[in-house]
Amino acid sequence: RKKMMSPSPTHSDSSGSSKHDSNQDSWEIVEGLRGLPANMQEPHRQEGLLLKRRKWPMKGWHKLKKGKLHGCIDVGLSVMSIKKKAMCIDLDTEDNIYHLKVILSHYYTHQLQIFSTDCVSSKQECPGSSHSLVHQVSNESKASIPESMSEFFDAQEYLLSSSSSENEVRHYLLFLLIVVTVTSRRSTLPSPSPTSSVSLWNILRNNIGKDLSKVAMPVQLNEPLNTLQRFCEELEYSELLDRANQTQDPYQRMVYVATFAISSYASTYHRAGSKPFNPVLGETYECDRPDKGFRFIAEQVSHHPPVSACHADSKNFTFWQDVRWKNKFWGKSMEIVPMGTTHVTLPAFGDHYEWNKVTSCIHNILSGQRWIEHYGEMAIKNINSDACQCKVTFVKAKSWSSTVNEVQGVITDLKGKVVHSIFGKWHESVFQGDPPSAMCIWRANPMPVDHEQYYGFTQLAVELNELNSMLRPLLPTTDTRFRPDQRLLEEGNTEGAEEQKQRIEQLQRERKKVLQDNNMTHQPRFFKKSKNDTWVSNNTYWELRRDPGFGKMDFPVLW
Repeated sequence: RKKMMSPSPTHSDSSGSSKHDSNQDSWEIVEGLRGLPANMQEPHRQEGLLLKRRKWPMKGWHKLKKGKLHGCIDVGLSVMSIKKKAMCIDLDTEDNIYHLKVILSHYYTHQLQIFSTDCVSSKQECPGSSHSLVHQVSNESKASIPESMSEFFDAQEYLLSSSSSENEVRHYLLFLLIVVTVTSRRSTLPSPSPTSSVSLWNILRNNIGKDLSKVAMPVQLNEPLNTLQRFCEELEYSELLDRANQTQDPYQRMVYVATFAISSYASTYHRAGSKPFNPVLGETYECDRPDKGFRFIAEQVSHHPPVSACHADSKNFTFWQDVRWKNKFWGKSMEIVPMGTTHVTLPAFGDHYEWNKVTSCIHNILSGQRWIEHYGEMAIKNINSDACQCKVTFVKAKSWSSTVNEVQGVITDLKGKVVHSIFGKWHESVFQGDPPSAMCIWRANPMPVDHEQYYGFTQLAVELNELNSMLRPLLPTTDTRFRPDQRLLEEGNTEGAEEQKQRIEQLQRERKKVLQDNNMTHQPRFFKKSKNDTWVSNNTYWELRRDPGFGKMDFPVLW
């Protein structure tokens, strides 16, 4: 039988579908998989039967049932075509094409939205199809498409012939309810950043050389994220740690770990114009990213001195740190000196890496174009093995020149001999080897369109403060997303944000006084002190989130 090739579709923001043939029940490519457009309501749940076709090892249609979670598909990077009358779905994930058939129950009342699959070694065709889907997406467009994830489940080992009628299928199969969650992440903020009329000199002139962490700043100097969320941004390129955990050579693993440490500074390049909100004591933040393969939590564990602790886990790594910092104003620039250690473990090899953060400095803070640089030496070591070490130098620029933002690193063996060298710019890319034959290890994601108007946020930063109806009931009331001053600033209401910021800061002072009057100290909820006086996760967050659920627990009123 001759195959007809359908044109390669490109995802658009349209909620419609592109028809190949309007005269019969033909294949239609469903568009709009980047996320729900503003003029489209969220699809409802559908009840019925879902079959999947196999060629091997058991040819025929198999019932899919809810069961063990087996993986994820990024629907935003897939092509889905449907036959409405035959209720047939082809889902092209580029690696495989999955063929599904829907049989609705008598009880359905909602619009269909079902995506399901299991593992099959080659591509197959849905019965009656006369086409093969081809999906081509450039790397640049992939990076700009928000993730749309769907769960999928194993197929039950029950054989049906391809000629089985729908009535026969109903007799053979039990009632099946499939609920598929499609999470669409926003691609822009609700409002652009406002123009600030605040005179920084009036605020800072009496604080030259002092620690600015205790100086109250107007909300117009803030961006609508806080420090806890900034720590989560350091995991934007966590795939480098995934690669490290799959690399046998210990020196090459160190290359990936060092590159990950460098990449954590990339998001700061466009962010010199504003500062994150300071978390209040007891404030928390979670970020569950199945698309990236990690779960992240953070908590403000101390107010004076300000200390933020965070922890992320994945099947390929564990990441944690607690950071204290001092901000000092020197007349024309502000220096940010972090104190603390970042930790990463790789379970496949038992590695435990540690490294320090470098100094950051914001220049031209009072006039002209503000810009940020990072400088100093970062020492990375594997405390479970002395086979190799790494030293990364963030080069301090003498003036604005081609050397700005440069990084240089060497990986050495036990005797100090250089095994690998890396170089690049912390906001752009990192290379391994010597030019011109060096290999690119990492390159920063492209920035969103009009990012200058939206605080210089990366796509990940845009997503971090989003709060949808599905996530809201799962979060503790202390989560940053519920913080009203930050939310109002995100929506462009600076006056309301300033009013709420002052109210929240006053509440914090009142809580502190109550503790002092009762000779009590604050006890963090999700972190504990370790033997070496650092803050580590107590490993209760996700368990409590599941049972009994944060909605059944008491939390302090932070705002």
